[in-house]
Amino acid sequence: MKRNVSLDEISDGRLYTENDMVKAGCNECQGCFSCCQGMGDSIILDPLDVCRLTQGLGCDFQALLDSHLELGVVDGIILPHLKMAGTEEKCCFLNEEGRCSIHSFRPGICRLFPLGRYYENGSFQYFLQKNECKKTNRTKVKVSKWVDTPDIGRNREFVTAWHYFLNECEEMCQASEDESFCRNLNLYILNLFFIRPYESVETFYEEFTERLRRAKKDMGC
Repeated sequence: MKRNVSLDEISDGRLYTENDMVKAGCNECQGCFSCCQGMGDSIILDPLDVCRLTQGLGCDFQALLDSHLELGVVDGIILPHLKMAGTEEKCCFLNEEGRCSIHSFRPGICRLFPLGRYYENGSFQYFLQKNECKKTNRTKVKVSKWVDTPDIGRNREFVTAWHYFLNECEEMCQASEDESFCRNLNLYILNLFFIRPYESVETFYEEFTERLRRAKKDMGC
């Protein structure tokens, strides 16, 4: 999801790499789950998130839509996001103690928080969102440890490729005057990258790369 704000407004004014230290440590939240409620449709999922969820929960994408996910339009593209539930709009994956029941395979946005990504020149760096986490006296932690994603180099390649692919899709929809083109493109993306299951989390990057190659060929981009 694109945010039309300056980094000065929302960050500490610095950009970080995976090897940098950043003040994000919060002592495992100590029971706080403020960032897991009232988030609306902002916890957008990418194909790796859905792969992790389907494999971790032993279900398919449709089952997730029937229970914990919803579809929404993000910059002109239909993408899945976590569903908030109840009057307090809590994440559906919070347990009775307010802890994440899927922590080991939680989505990428959850792994990042309170960090964000700043994209430029075909890649990205991280920034610290200064007003999002309610915890004070946060400690320094290495970005790669905080993000807690195996093979973080390949993950960076995937995240970057997915981001710029969606940008291309958005531009194609904006340039087209045919509503059916955008509808068919969205259905194509949902089917190829989300509905069609991946063999395993371990082979995800290879499978995604092949699907992305196929999509770009089919779309002529």
